[in-house]
Amino acid sequence: MTISNTLTSTYALQAQQLSKRYAGRAVLEGVSLEVSPGTILGLIGRNGAGKTTLIRAMLGLIQPDNGEARVFGDPALQLTDATKSRLGYVPQQVDTFGWMTAEQMFAFVGQFYPRWDAGFVAHTLTRWTLPTNVALVKLSPGERQRVALIRALAAQPDLLVLDEPASALDPVARRELLREIATRAAESGTTVLFSTHIVSDLERVASHVAFMHGGRLILHDELDALKERHVRLHIPAATAQQLHTRLPGELSRRHTPGGDLVVVIMRPSQGTPLPLAGHADVRADRLSIEDLFVEVAQ
Repeated sequence: MTISNTLTSTYALQAQQLSKRYAGRAVLEGVSLEVSPGTILGLIGRNGAGKTTLIRAMLGLIQPDNGEARVFGDPALQLTDATKSRLGYVPQQVDTFGWMTAEQMFAFVGQFYPRWDAGFVAHTLTRWTLPTNVALVKLSPGERQRVALIRALAAQPDLLVLDEPASALDPVARRELLREIATRAAESGTTVLFSTHIVSDLERVASHVAFMHGGRLILHDELDALKERHVRLHIPAATAQQLHTRLPGELSRRHTPGGDLVVVIMRPSQGTPLPLAGHADVRADRLSIEDLFVEVAQ
């Protein structure tokens, strides 16, 4: 992962050394992240890893203790109306405009977006069989989340930010959402940042993946590169006892109940010789994204 030292308008989203503490606990610790236009970035991490705080800080919804974020080059804490109109955002907890019906909310919100697609709203409300004359607060969590997704997509944003967008959706709705994200990115060049803990969703649509753990960004790369460059080594106990330092590229290690050592390493490039390659008793495994997530986040 390469992070520049300056904040520019080259990126759809950019964060530099963001830190945030709540009640004396570090939630973000010096996180830097760049999201290029047209990227679909899946942000993954366990509950409490800092995903939501990072998203809110990058969008200027909270003020970090240190660091800075920009959206299309604008300081996140001072977004212009023009930049806001290019942004679609769905938070993890959807609780705005609860007293309005979906029909009233769309009529009101649509006035603020120059590219508002009323046809998409009408078509998707029908396709998802969502009631339009019931107060949003009376809808189920899944229905409210669908309405929020329609609102974000109808603005035809250049940047779509979704915080756990599938958390209240059934499998069919999740598939439809992922298909919509992929289509928007392919046809319109929409930049997408979405957080999730559902690895299969991430693998279906993401072009890039960022792993968060304990308030830190520990991995960020193209999806295929993550799979190709990361390897899990199974090292027998007798050989493990001879290792007194970390292996080159080591990301994590754990001991099995039998005393063997399991190490995840990142090679500088595909084809780089593996550490301990000359040991016949050392086994190397390719990792799925889910396996990699579990190994580095435990």
